[in-house]
Amino acid sequence: MDLLNLSASLDNFFWGKVMIYLCLAAGIYFSVLMRFPQVRLIKDMVKNLFATKSSDEGVSSFQGFAMALGGRVGTGNITGVASAIFFGGPGAVFWMWAIAFLGAGSAYIEAALAQVWKQEIHGEYRGGPAYYIEKGLGSRSLGMAFAVLTLVSCGLLLPGIQSNSFATAAKGAFGIEPIFVAIVFSGLLGYIVFGGGKRIAKVAGMIVPFMAVAYVALAVIILAVNFTKVPYVFGLIFSSAFNMNAVYGAVFGLAISWGVKRGIFSNEAGQGTGAQAAGAAEVSHPAKQGLVQAFSVYVDTLLVCTATAIMILSTNTFNVANPAGGFISEFVPGMEKGNFTQAAVDSFIPGIGGGFVAIALGFFTFTTVLAYAFYTDSNVGYLFRHNSNGSGYKMAITASRIGIVVMVFISTIMSADVVWNFGSAGVGAMAWFNVIVIILLTKPGIATLRDYEAQKKLGVDPVFVPERIGIKGAELWHKIVARTYANELAALKAKDKTIK
Repeated sequence: MDLLNLSASLDNFFWGKVMIYLCLAAGIYFSVLMRFPQVRLIKDMVKNLFATKSSDEGVSSFQGFAMALGGRVGTGNITGVASAIFFGGPGAVFWMWAIAFLGAGSAYIEAALAQVWKQEIHGEYRGGPAYYIEKGLGSRSLGMAFAVLTLVSCGLLLPGIQSNSFATAAKGAFGIEPIFVAIVFSGLLGYIVFGGGKRIAKVAGMIVPFMAVAYVALAVIILAVNFTKVPYVFGLIFSSAFNMNAVYGAVFGLAISWGVKRGIFSNEAGQGTGAQAAGAAEVSHPAKQGLVQAFSVYVDTLLVCTATAIMILSTNTFNVANPAGGFISEFVPGMEKGNFTQAAVDSFIPGIGGGFVAIALGFFTFTTVLAYAFYTDSNVGYLFRHNSNGSGYKMAITASRIGIVVMVFISTIMSADVVWNFGSAGVGAMAWFNVIVIILLTKPGIATLRDYEAQKKLGVDPVFVPERIGIKGAELWHKIVARTYANELAALKAKDKTIK
């Protein structure tokens, strides 16, 4: 079996119908149990995004948001949306929205759990699925298994999707050969990742807001110019999503599967990656970062992915494949799906579109790979946390950083389909593992939100006291609160006499 067939088989295995339904069900499950905080608490999401500070041990809440958003906003927002439309038709966009709305519930749970059981390693906070699997489920072996899976997925498989997509766009727009992109991309990556988590967070905090705002602004301008097509665009999306459009009836089932698949790949809700950025943040209560990470899912899919979809659909620069062969719609004959967005912008601003999208993709993909590097660091830290001052940890952290740089270089010049399939399979494997875990940890995850809201009702700034909600194994929080949030704790004690 060649690499293309092997990668496709792995991708199909991890992204079968059971996985699609599991992710949808988990999103519904958490959203209902928490009474849809993605609607009720939007104000708190934005407030907590900007209200917290950094420390010597942790990045600010905004930097945690930026790192996670950098991981979420990548090639999936441009190439991924285009491929969802190509295989599933315009209706796939609706299902990307649906999984983002519901997935915000899953994103809250995993981020809050990462905060509850985060640890301090080499003077920096680290957290994520491996940490809460061990502490919450009491299984070090499963924690180690997830850590190894993350090292393979985020350190070896996923980065190549990002750099490969940028190389393809750069060659189409500027004629730059992939080998030169590989050299520059991997060189800059190496400089930043060897500076450690703080440097990664600082760079992400500078780049991510700028790139997201600029990209969405262009989409708004295109939609404003094509204002008369607004009913057409949204009518096309909704009619195709619910099998009310005869043209796209043949891909109705694919609209759901590709929308959910590409939606999860893009926004990472439930996958466990964003939780690792969340675990690094300095906050007074886990719910604060949980709400911030839920908001990042909105920004990724409801803003950035929608921007891509609007540009493509409003300019009719897309094709839709027929499962039986050929095309259902072929508005741009001979065009590869990865070039839909560039063609859309180019139809609006001739000669500019390709370059703009290539540059945007460069920023998107680079910050995503930075996030992957941070995640690999976190999991190396987990594996060696009992001997983080030993030579084993130093060698492992160095090897993981070299590995991600080398894999970016190699994957940039490989076949795009092979790279995409392996990376998508890696996402699927992590999502399988993590979604099941967070369902098992429903009780402590939801307890954090209830505690947060209870303290808000008392009129205090929420501060986390694990014993107050029956959570064990989170002793680090006593140190965190004493060091940084003594005033908040005093205010809570004044209102709640049960706290000693």
